[in-house]
Amino acid sequence: MEFSVTKSALLTELSMTQGVVERKTTIPILSNLLVEARDSQLTITATDLELSIRTSCEAKVKKEGAGTIPAKKLLELVRLLPQGEIKVKLLENHWVEITSDRKKYKLVGMAKENFPALPTMPHTLVKIPAAILQGLISKTKFAISMEESRYTLNGGLLILRPDTLAMVATDGHRLALAETDHKLTGLNGELKVLVPKKAMDEVEKLSAAADSDAQFDFAKDESHLFFQVHHRLLISRILTGQFPNYEAVLPRDNNKHVVIERGELTDAVRRVSQLADQRSHAVKFSISGEGLEISASSPEYGEAKENIEKDYKGDPIAIGFNSSYMLDFLGAAADGPVSIELKDEQSAGQLRPLADESYRYRYIIMPMRI
Repeated sequence: MEFSVTKSALLTELSMTQGVVERKTTIPILSNLLVEARDSQLTITATDLELSIRTSCEAKVKKEGAGTIPAKKLLELVRLLPQGEIKVKLLENHWVEITSDRKKYKLVGMAKENFPALPTMPHTLVKIPAAILQGLISKTKFAISMEESRYTLNGGLLILRPDTLAMVATDGHRLALAETDHKLTGLNGELKVLVPKKAMDEVEKLSAAADSDAQFDFAKDESHLFFQVHHRLLISRILTGQFPNYEAVLPRDNNKHVVIERGELTDAVRRVSQLADQRSHAVKFSISGEGLEISASSPEYGEAKENIEKDYKGDPIAIGFNSSYMLDFLGAAADGPVSIELKDEQSAGQLRPLADESYRYRYIIMPMRI
């Protein structure tokens, strides 16, 4: 294998693979990239066995072939090289020579035969606009559970219907649901798939790197999901198991509500939470005819109280929420008014941004004892 490629093209594609490369080197080959040169093209593949990415760029191929190169070292080296052409040549013993101008480096590679084979992408089920998928992920992924024991909550549920797309994530304490209208050609019924969080992160990254009207070709087989946008293909294992019945926890009769600007609410919660208990992050919301009072206290820091004048006609109510959970939602919500909808002190609260015309966005948050 021998080829040359521009630094900018190589660096762009290497950067796209880094989130997938295995950091823990229990299986050494997984910290390497498979690099293949043929037909004026360079193809780069990375995998951690759960998630794989294959991407490519133009190259001048002098001799076709393939080899594996340590991912992290290659990226760091290419990043530090000057702009211009980089020549890569496979030597004996799987070593790889990298030349830039009068600079020469040799990296210790491994046999390409040891690199895991990736599943082949089946036929495309549906095309999903990258911008929509990115929007659904950014509005829900922060609610995913980090507890590995709750395996089915370690991802988001993607729901595809002929006219709508939705994504749901929950960790048992809060739930984020985003939905949008879009005609999905070729889809007859409903399709639900559990997408692991790491795959969601990488889909988001691929969406951000693609042009604004790019579309993902989406496909699945028995155990994998496939997301292809232009020359980049992401393959993820499907999370198995039963996602909770999220529709059962959506509040039906939260009849006490107050509307407040997102920015104003964010700033108030951020300030008051500075004096909240650092383990529970509990902040109290009291709504009455005088408006909204946000307060917190802790023995080690003191107490905080802020009043925001708002019209409110219902019965007074005081309820505690985790301020970190509130701020996660407010950071993902669109600017404009946010509706806080409550039933009583023991029932889940619902938050909805009212200005977002593209998405129907609901955030359910369990109350805390204060």
